[in-house]
Amino acid sequence: MPIIVNIDVMMARRKISAGELAEKVGITPANLSILKNNKAKAIRFSTLEALCKALDCKPADILDYVEEE
Repeated sequence: MPIIVNIDVMMARRKISAGELAEKVGITPANLSILKNNKAKAIRFSTLEALCKALDCKPADILDYVEEE
């Protein structure tokens, strides 16, 4: 999939654990894991907004596009 999710990078920069982030965002740790491991097929804008707020970042800091060859 050409969309790459870099939540783990932002988590490391902000020194926040997966459990703490999931709680702040209001999602389960299992759903956060699905997002972190690029297994998600979609993300709600409300979830993306909550992630950006919790990580003090922009969507472009979390999502990246890599063209497939």
